[in-house]
Amino acid sequence: MLNSLMGINTRLDQILCDLIFTNHLTLMRSSSNDLFHPLVDVMIDRFCSQILSQIHHNIKWLNLESLSMERILLASDYPNLCGLGLYQIGYAISLRLFSGKNPIFLLLL
Repeated sequence: MLNSLMGINTRLDQILCDLIFTNHLTLMRSSSNDLFHPLVDVMIDRFCSQILSQIHHNIKWLNLESLSMERILLASDYPNLCGLGLYQIGYAISLRLFSGKNPIFLLLL
């Protein structure tokens, strides 16, 4: 919702940046068979380059899937992040992410 409405006008942007809309974000799509899919690249690009800088300090929880999570997590700092839902994370990706050598691991500390 943020992605499609942000930038229409200043007043709407102020409302959309409110904590009630930005503290818990789910940045993926789910299908009827309980699979999770990334948002299309254009939406992720816009979110990371235009929207995230305005709301990153409000985000307390992020739900992400494996294909776009690294891109989203490294796009900004999240000073108030206290929860992270990671979906469809395979064993190999888990090892790479939580090995201590990856910048995402340092972000989660």
